[in-house]
Amino acid sequence: MRIVIVGQQWLGAEALKLCLRRGDEVVKVFAPGAEGEEYNRLSAAAQQAGIPVEVSRRRVDAAHIPAGVDLIVAAHAHAFITQGARLATRYGALGYHPSLLPRHRGRDAVRWTIHMGDPIAGGTAYWMDDGADTGPIAAQDWCHVRPGDDARTLWRRDLAPMGLRLIEKVLGELDKGIVTAIPQADYPATWEPAFSSTRLSEA
Repeated sequence: MRIVIVGQQWLGAEALKLCLRRGDEVVKVFAPGAEGEEYNRLSAAAQQAGIPVEVSRRRVDAAHIPAGVDLIVAAHAHAFITQGARLATRYGALGYHPSLLPRHRGRDAVRWTIHMGDPIAGGTAYWMDDGADTGPIAAQDWCHVRPGDDARTLWRRDLAPMGLRLIEKVLGELDKGIVTAIPQADYPATWEPAFSSTRLSEA
């Protein structure tokens, strides 16, 4: 498949390596660390592989997507991928969210998982739409939250590797012509704001 990757850091870099191992053609990467920005693993991995890197945008439009792209993979991405950009591809945009969607929608899902004392965490590969983590579910998995976990340990030990596995699972299904897209239920949905904008005493 011809793929565009939008993302950063470990998950973005590992998603890129996964696609290259699979024999996919990664035609473009959006990531921090290009054109003099601070070091970023995804930027470094793309540059090493000779893949064009464009500085991350807050908004990725159809004009930014090369012709003939099958899929956008959003791996630790904080950009809005517009409907036009998604429609410019064969399958759309596949994102990973580190929660059992529809629970903990929002950018600080792992921190809210810990803060709310959830005994179970999980991750979701989903088809991005215009909402905040509201698109149909492509694949999902779960894990226990261990005593003493914080957001960093839970992410590094379980949720980041889980994201890579789920992306790989969906890519394998797409190879076979299988597109799983299960609508999210509304009744268990939660959304929390960015953790930095909320005082713990108010949460």
